[in-house]
Amino acid sequence: MTPAQTPVRDIQTVAVAPDTWALRSRSFVRLKFEVEYARQRGTTSNAFLFQGPDRTVLLSPPGETFTALFLAELERLIALEQIHAVVLGHINPNRAKTLIALLARAPRLEIICSNPGAIALRPLLEGEAADLQTQIRIVRGQEVLELGGDRRLQCIPAPTPRWPDGLCLFDQKHSALYTDKFFAAHVADDALFDESGTATGEDARYFYDCLMASQARQVEAVLDRLAEWPARVIAPVHGPLLRSGGLDLISHYRRWNRAQIEKTLTVALLYASAYGSTATLAQALAHGITKAGVGVETINCEFATPEEIREVVSRADGFVIGSPTLGGHAPTQIQTALGIVLATAPKSQLTGVFGSFGWSGEAIDLLEGKLRNAGYSFGFETIRVKFKPNAGTLQECEEAGTDFAQTLKKTRKARQGRAPAASTPVEQAAGRIVGSLCVVTARREEVSSAMLASWVTQATFNPPGLTVAVAKERAIESLLYPGDAFVLNILEDGQHLPLMKHFLKPFAPGQDRFAGVATRAAANGSPILSEALAYLECRVEGRMDCGDHWLVYCVAEGGDVLNPNGKTAVHFRSTGTHY
Repeated sequence: MTPAQTPVRDIQTVAVAPDTWALRSRSFVRLKFEVEYARQRGTTSNAFLFQGPDRTVLLSPPGETFTALFLAELERLIALEQIHAVVLGHINPNRAKTLIALLARAPRLEIICSNPGAIALRPLLEGEAADLQTQIRIVRGQEVLELGGDRRLQCIPAPTPRWPDGLCLFDQKHSALYTDKFFAAHVADDALFDESGTATGEDARYFYDCLMASQARQVEAVLDRLAEWPARVIAPVHGPLLRSGGLDLISHYRRWNRAQIEKTLTVALLYASAYGSTATLAQALAHGITKAGVGVETINCEFATPEEIREVVSRADGFVIGSPTLGGHAPTQIQTALGIVLATAPKSQLTGVFGSFGWSGEAIDLLEGKLRNAGYSFGFETIRVKFKPNAGTLQECEEAGTDFAQTLKKTRKARQGRAPAASTPVEQAAGRIVGSLCVVTARREEVSSAMLASWVTQATFNPPGLTVAVAKERAIESLLYPGDAFVLNILEDGQHLPLMKHFLKPFAPGQDRFAGVATRAAANGSPILSEALAYLECRVEGRMDCGDHWLVYCVAEGGDVLNPNGKTAVHFRSTGTHY
């Protein structure tokens, strides 16, 4: 489809296998204010319909944005009263709206979910017909759903802190594994299958980094469980289905997991979330911490035992705790976790507090007050969010997480007290590579950022392309994915010091990088620095993982020289071990 033909949303229905259909609810625009949607590639919400001789089962209906479209498409395939059961891979209020609408038209439908799923679902069904509560069938362990004949679906519990109610299915007849959030990617296109893994590789990695990296130990346990069911097809709840070379994503998950678990510094991130807002804040904080090279162990206190909390806190180098405020108080589970932390975590550990609330924030004040009175040092200013977070708030959380991780690393280095090692001849030689002093600026809707850069070079003549090396912990990194736009502002020799000093100074999380700096908007929306020597308006074409940096390749789509008589400011270094 061309951009002019592309609707805002639609339903794509495709046969996956005999008597199996995928109903892909596709949104071609960004779903706002969730970290993992930031690439702006749209998304699909994949539901699946399985027909057997005796029973028909629906898996994972989409959220309420698609309720009307989805039910109309589903009814085109089959009379709703012929569906016997709906399986919920995970529960949230948004998906519950579609479930309620489906139940209104198919009232005898059986609801199949995990025990944590039933706990989350029951309050969402309050006020509906009383008998809906009795239609919930709880899957305990690896049960089998018989559809008749040789058609059976194996239930595989897949709990993680983010989705304690996670449930996967294995279609034994067709060797297809339905993995809910695992191996997902937020991207909307026409392709049902990714045969090679390249079509969604970077999107899948971004999804992992945002949502899975902070719960790597639990993810590893689920991967071990899924490995018992070798599949020829993997069908996640978001993005394309995987087969052939696309199945390599399983080994990539293993490799990414090992990298997280083997981190020498770790942060325990503890939270509870009443309506999802605190969980979203936790997700953004975790993403900021992990991108700075520090591991995160996430604990959802609503489903963790005191022993699990104690074990994670005792082996962590720092901890962050977040809570909603319910009736003027912190939930009981958070109060229990706080007591464990105060009894377990050494006072030398770095801490942080965050939370969301509706009308008051007593729970956040309680956490901050108790930890300050106990003598803990804080790695960022306490984050208080009223109602749902927005994109600016999530940027603040991500930057706070990165600052927290960098402070942890500096603290460890100071405690070790090691003198800097002398530069080797190779490092000294690498330092003789000079680079132009530039400022990279980017803006996406209400989120903006900037960084000083000197690792910049022209890479291609046609198209006119260049590369920029970006440290992984940079705040601007999340605005430099393929398809994103930015401006490369080239600084002028003799006039560069004020701008260099401004963009070298530390910024508080969410702070405006451009306050006091003269700018104007480029055609791509990013800021042009008025005092720059020249500028290039760039579009990111690709990026490569290079150790502690991303190498971003971009194409220059516009630009100008602002002072034809000026010379480029150049950065000279004596060693290749730092900028």
